[in-house]
Amino acid sequence: MDLKRYAKIAAPLLLAGLVAACASLIGPREVVLPQERLQASLDRKFPMHQRALGVFEVELSHPRLAVMPENDRVALTVDLGVTPLLARQSWHGSMLVSGRMRVDSVNNAIYIADAHVDRFIVDNMDEGKQAQLASVANLLSDKLIRDVPLHTFRPEELRYAGVQFVLTSIDTRPGGLVAKLQPAQ
Repeated sequence: MDLKRYAKIAAPLLLAGLVAACASLIGPREVVLPQERLQASLDRKFPMHQRALGVFEVELSHPRLAVMPENDRVALTVDLGVTPLLARQSWHGSMLVSGRMRVDSVNNAIYIADAHVDRFIVDNMDEGKQAQLASVANLLSDKLIRDVPLHTFRPEELRYAGVQFVLTSIDTRPGGLVAKLQPAQ
């Protein structure tokens, strides 16, 4: 009877010890995220509609992701349509936003951080009006960067050989990103 009781206590402890030992043997992992996979993920999140400054209805569509490994940044180009609420005209153009990657370990997601609007072009609009709309571009880039992850890992993607991993950092490489994972503590 004492042997059964001892086995009931010792078996879970032994199992927990083995799992912890396996986690330390597995060590860090790297997951390659090809640009095509990231692009497909972004395509599902667009078009986006937003009201800017309370007077412009804005549609962002057709995202195009570029990985820039030479300076460890990514660029996102989106088509845009801007319609003033009190006017019957609308404008179309594009916006290019670039930044470095930021890891959100709580949500297992990768976002663009320290974003900068590199290009804001509105077709058939003079430079003066484009400069006035630049504030709209900055608001749009902030919203785009804050709310749209480049990639979100599903829980099963962060599990390997029975060990749970945590997203710790992200690097660029030609044609994609490399996510660095560590065993959860």
